[in-house]
Amino acid sequence: MIARDALIAAHEGARVHFQHLSARGSVEALAAARARGARVSGEATPHHLVLTDEAVRGLDTSFKVNPPLRGEDDRLALVDALRDGVIECIGTDHAPHSRDEKAVPFEEAPMGSTGLESAFAVLHTELVLPGTLGLGTLVERLTAGARLLALEVPVIAVGRPANLCLADLALRWRIGESGYESRSANCCFAGRDVSGRVLLTIAAGAVVYRERAFAVSAA
Repeated sequence: MIARDALIAAHEGARVHFQHLSARGSVEALAAARARGARVSGEATPHHLVLTDEAVRGLDTSFKVNPPLRGEDDRLALVDALRDGVIECIGTDHAPHSRDEKAVPFEEAPMGSTGLESAFAVLHTELVLPGTLGLGTLVERLTAGARLLALEVPVIAVGRPANLCLADLALRWRIGESGYESRSANCCFAGRDVSGRVLLTIAAGAVVYRERAFAVSAA
């Protein structure tokens, strides 16, 4: 499908962005299309960059996502493409569901996992700390969406509204242990120990998120 849509995009001079890439074949099709000059870009999610289909063996519905989790070879292809810039950004595919919706047999459960709260910590822990991905690259991929969609890219400059994220890279914590900011708890990374936590987010000059135990006056 990616190869087909990329060919159509090239023929029409259109711009196409492919969401939630999950397989080596998809990465190869995207890279080939870009090499031919097609105006295409791609995105991957934290769960496809970190997890594999081995996580589904226990039939925990938190791991039922769309597209499904693939094998280790596919995961490695996504990580390589993210590092090399073939995949230009990371999207969480944040998909909240109620406990009742997910507390059913695997084949009946809706697809999706929450991801906004865990994205940075998981990727920092699993990709940056082992040296697989540079911290600067991770930050770039997490913030590249505006540029790809031709939206204004926030800058850090005197006289401009603040658009900042404050993170403690050394802070160790367990995902879900203290609850979630989301009203849903269907996180595929629940119970995972990670390093790095977002403490504060400022968008357009206003505090839009503050970690519960973090005092703004301490910044």
